Amino acid sequence: MIVKVHRNYLEINSIKELKLSDAPNKNCYLSLVDPPDFNLNKFFYKQVGKDYRWIDRLVWSDNKWINYVENSRVKTYILRDNENLVGYFENILDFEKKHSEIAYFGILSEFFGKKYGSYLLSEAIKKSFEKGINRVWVHTCSLDHKNALKNYQARGMKIFKAEIINLEIN
Repeated sequence: MIVKVHRNYLEINSIKELKLSDAPNKNCYLSLVDPPDFNLNKFFYKQVGKDYRWIDRLVWSDNKWINYVENSRVKTYILRDNENLVGYFENILDFEKKHSEIAYFGILSEFFGKKYGSYLLSEAIKKSFEKGINRVWVHTCSLDHKNALKNYQARGMKIFKAEIINLEIN
């Protein structure tokens, strides 16, 4: 079946444009995955992405995962509440262009509706700017969580490109 998918590309060009969201509670903390651990990226990719047609990496071998997460441009952060895993994001930094892509971002479904997503996105954007980046961008589509686009815009991101693509969904 062919489905029309709306894809939006968003950006934010200054930390001054960032509309921060507070942590949902005092037990939340964000940590950089250092050293990289491909199993964490793989876990979140599968768990967060299972409802949103994240399928491109499902065929990756462990070696491909390892090579990806060990790339010095890729930074993975994990959000926890106490010791419970909540969500993650992957930033791909381009220091030559001073850009950062939020490549993957999401929270586990049991944490939906509790302000973790807005906090995590605030931190993803903030972490990029702290590394000397001048532009943070992301893309989302109509297959993603229904609040994804609203969350990006609520944090100060603006659409710079929109398109409709036809996607075959089995």
